[in-house]
Amino acid sequence: MKPIISASELLSESAGARPPVLLDVRWTLGGPPGRPAYEAGHLPGAVYVDLDTELAGPPGGGRHPLPDPEAFGAAMRRAGVSADTPVVVYDGGLGWAAARAWWLLRWAGHQDVRVLDGGLTAWPGELTEKAPTPEPGDFRPEPGALGLLDADAAAAFARSGLLMDARAAERYRGDVEPIDRVGGHIPGAVSAPTTENVDAEGRFLGADTLRDRFTGLGAAEGTPVAVYCGSGVSGAHEVLALEIAGIPAALYAGSWSEWSSDPTRPVATGPDPQ
Repeated sequence: MKPIISASELLSESAGARPPVLLDVRWTLGGPPGRPAYEAGHLPGAVYVDLDTELAGPPGGGRHPLPDPEAFGAAMRRAGVSADTPVVVYDGGLGWAAARAWWLLRWAGHQDVRVLDGGLTAWPGELTEKAPTPEPGDFRPEPGALGLLDADAAAAFARSGLLMDARAAERYRGDVEPIDRVGGHIPGAVSAPTTENVDAEGRFLGADTLRDRFTGLGAAEGTPVAVYCGSGVSGAHEVLALEIAGIPAALYAGSWSEWSSDPTRPVATGPDPQ
């Protein structure tokens, strides 16, 4: 199953006999909360899910550690998610938050999760201010369906496989660091900004184009691939792009916010992996 769905496909499925559960996960790094935007207008039937409190645990080491599986499962059940119901997640258009929700559900064992390609900005239908009251779902997380790394495993990946840094190139180089303790990257990691996975409208590039991009970065057949970012959000977007390209990848969820919080861990700067 494709991990993304177009707006026209979603319109058709929503009117069908088995409409998907819709999750609105609008979120902006350092920006205003997403709930007011949701309340001002969202896809009919969509339930709001808060990234900071339901798709992440309390900050500690990293800014967005994975949520407790039981707490995550309870949030998904409240949103109407069941093990056998299709789920579509969307955000304001950047795709990062939606990809985080997609990754968590897939990692937790849900088999039918897709991201609305282009997010809310791609939706041609009407919006509503009415919040639904879904029937509780039955989804119970069984973590481990997707690859997950800790800091030590990420360091090893940079030596034995391909570790990609999904942040902006200037943060990878260490030219600027607006959020974390120090700038730079994990030694051996390759710069692969998430923004290069999509077109000007925020839609994912085609599978062949993405495959060529990642192959050019070193994702040769037989080479294990992993991704990290600032705090495990945009990195999920890169894992999603790799999925579209047919390349399985693990996620270092703690990412740079966790790595750089420990002053004993090495830091590389400049344009080269080192």
